[in-house]
Amino acid sequence: MDKKHQHKLFLRAVIFDCDGILVDTEPLHYRAFQKVLAPLGLAHSFEHYMEFFIGFDDRDAFLHSFKEGGRDLDSTTLETLIAAKALALQEQIQHGVPTFPGVVELVRELAREGTPMAIASGALRHEIRAFVKSLGLDGAFCAMVAADDVRKSKPDPETYIAAIERLKLAMGWTDLDAASCIAIEDTPAGIESAKLAGLYVIAVTNSFEEKELHAADHVVASLAGLDYLGMSRLLEIGRRA
Repeated sequence: MDKKHQHKLFLRAVIFDCDGILVDTEPLHYRAFQKVLAPLGLAHSFEHYMEFFIGFDDRDAFLHSFKEGGRDLDSTTLETLIAAKALALQEQIQHGVPTFPGVVELVRELAREGTPMAIASGALRHEIRAFVKSLGLDGAFCAMVAADDVRKSKPDPETYIAAIERLKLAMGWTDLDAASCIAIEDTPAGIESAKLAGLYVIAVTNSFEEKELHAADHVVASLAGLDYLGMSRLLEIGRRA
């Protein structure tokens, strides 16, 4: 058995977070949120957003905003705000979506190696599709779990548990051990979600400093330093440990 085939026994799939990993969308999300929140007197600074809102899906972000403002938020109004924010974000996306170094190259290499990939994100499904299309990666991911698909957002493990199940369905597998999958995350909430679901986690310091990502199995400064064999070896070492 050659070394590359041997590594395939360890690494069966890779699951990517979206915001902060595939695309640098936090400034876009921030501006979209402010367009909705400012008329309500609930606007806040980008620094405040980065400190308190990273890792939230839209639902939790609005709930947190209203809680900070000491105001109640009923379910009907919440759904209206989420729809308004989604529209504002679409306007932002039309001007282009920035990514991070090494992202497109890594996804394409994993695709060449035949490694199944999924997305597990707190963003809405139509947003993720727009982001993936903007990167020219249509068809690279065989499964996706978005905020629309779960009842509990990260750090709850539901998102990653669902991603594993959808990968099994997409690949026609009868079983897929979460420990043979790598999650790529950028937030403490995302790391906790993936770890609770049983995945090996590589964290990237795109949104938080390394010390805040200590719960991950491995931390890197950029995806540009990762490749298929390197990730496979990390997983192999982690499983044997």
